[in-house]
Amino acid sequence: MAVTRERFASGLTFEQYKQQMTRNRERFEQNEREVQIKPPDLAAFQALPQPLDVLVLAEDWCGDVIANLPVLGRLAQESGKLNVRVFLRDQNLDLMDQYLKEGKYRSIPAFVFFDRYFNELGRFIERPDDISRLRERKRRELYGQHPEYGSPETPIDQLPEEARAGLMQWMASLREELKPSQDQAVIRDLRAIVERAK
Repeated sequence: MAVTRERFASGLTFEQYKQQMTRNRERFEQNEREVQIKPPDLAAFQALPQPLDVLVLAEDWCGDVIANLPVLGRLAQESGKLNVRVFLRDQNLDLMDQYLKEGKYRSIPAFVFFDRYFNELGRFIERPDDISRLRERKRRELYGQHPEYGSPETPIDQLPEEARAGLMQWMASLREELKPSQDQAVIRDLRAIVERAK
């Protein structure tokens, strides 16, 4: 079922989304403040002939939402060319199921760009592919150095408490280490979508 203008308009604005957050809001807003947008990237968004509508699926417990939605929010704010509406994934599965990662995963955030006629121009789901590959490589290296974490395929909630705490701490520090390059990769991927609209 196609997204209609009426359905899109029923979503939360970026500011309304932040206001309703019950988790991770401080980290979200810190990420928003720290995003560095290079002038040529901002100019690509500002040069859009018409504003674009961007449907977002998100939840405040998701690390990729906390990392990547602030990038979109800053681009929207600074360019004045992105009309963002956020839908909570778990309350809008009919929307989520139209934008599955690899056609099967309810991965978030999902950013779906539309022109003024609600034709889809492109989508961004979860995180840039090159960042996923880098994170996976570093994760496998970590598991090789720390046999107490078991196999990389073992779900984190099945680890003993001490191992789980160590792994969570490592993941948080990796997120911080990769943040500047991830932000730039997100901007690059979103810019590629909007440049199709020109």
